[in-house]
Amino acid sequence: MDALDRRNNALNLNNPGNTVNGGTAQIAITTHGSDWYFAVCAVMTVAGFAFMGLAMRKPRHQRIFHYITSAVMFTAAIAYFTMGSNLGFTPIGVEFPRSNPKVAGQFREIFYVRYIDWVITTPLLLLDLMLTAGMPWPTILFVIFVDEVMIITGLIGALVVSRYKWGYFAFGCFALFYIIYHLAWESRRNASRYGADVGRAFLLCGSLTSILWIVYPIAWGVCEGGNVIAPDSEAVFYGVLDLLAKPVFGALLIWGHRNIEPSRLGLRIHDYDNVATDDAVHKKRPQNDYGTSAGASTSGTAPAATAPTEVLGGNTSAHPTHNV
Repeated sequence: MDALDRRNNALNLNNPGNTVNGGTAQIAITTHGSDWYFAVCAVMTVAGFAFMGLAMRKPRHQRIFHYITSAVMFTAAIAYFTMGSNLGFTPIGVEFPRSNPKVAGQFREIFYVRYIDWVITTPLLLLDLMLTAGMPWPTILFVIFVDEVMIITGLIGALVVSRYKWGYFAFGCFALFYIIYHLAWESRRNASRYGADVGRAFLLCGSLTSILWIVYPIAWGVCEGGNVIAPDSEAVFYGVLDLLAKPVFGALLIWGHRNIEPSRLGLRIHDYDNVATDDAVHKKRPQNDYGTSAGASTSGTAPAATAPTEVLGGNTSAHPTHNV
């Protein structure tokens, strides 16, 4: 009969009593929270395979957004499986002890695996958005750096017992405001230059991300920061946000890119089949008297390529090209 018992027994098998690193978390998830984490894990997994399936319907050089978004889903699925299994946490003393039985105790369960998830997935989400907007690589890299600062300061704050945690919270909020500024202003304006369809795709996904990410600090404040709501409620709060910020975001992004060629965004992605074809074509070109292909430069210097430009609103601007 035990083999047929399908109850969630993770809390009894993994870290029974919620004792880790010599500390016991009295404020921890119950079986209900564990069930919810496993449910979110299942949704993330299905979404990841769905995006991979959609990628197979595209030529390899058009799958970049499918692959990035699938990586987000699978990473989140592993994190949620870990939390549902009652792993990846450490007990941390609470700054604000509460009398409410659901949050009563001296130590709260802090899932550091959640931040490992975010430190991987949030840069990928930003990469999805900023590549859609056709932003130059230096800007993309710096915004991703700021994002990493936001996540790491959030983790440090969650692990600090004293009121100094709110200093790290403030650092994270400043980083978040900078990211929101880029999404709402710089990237949005740049995306509109690539056409109405690109502008719509970015506006939809960028707006969703901006709104949801603003809510995350509120969740942090009532969970890890202020010990206001129970860990089961924390699981639902973060889980709903992550479901909207990842699978729903991914579905909207892939749908928005259905008729957008990556090359339009300055992404020059070379497929090995295309490279082989190009080599074959090059070999078949007629040779001139200098032993080089017709049309090639004989001075050892290749002719300069002229980047395509667009005239928008009376201004001429060249789109950045990302070689992949």
